[in-house]
Amino acid sequence: MQMNLPKDPMLLLSVVNTKIRDYYHTLDALCEDMDADRDEIINTLKGIDYEYDESRHQFV
Repeated sequence: MQMNLPKDPMLLLSVVNTKIRDYYHTLDALCEDMDADRDEIINTLKGIDYEYDESRHQFV
């Protein structure tokens, strides 16, 4: 099941961090379950100066 994530980087940041915190615990788990492109998420959020912190399991 593919769920569309927001295109707006700030909304994407909020949605992804919330879903990782509450449901998935890792970016890989979120991407696998939601059929989302990990690199696309990372690159979109890098555009607003956020990077995925593997140890914290969130974009900071």
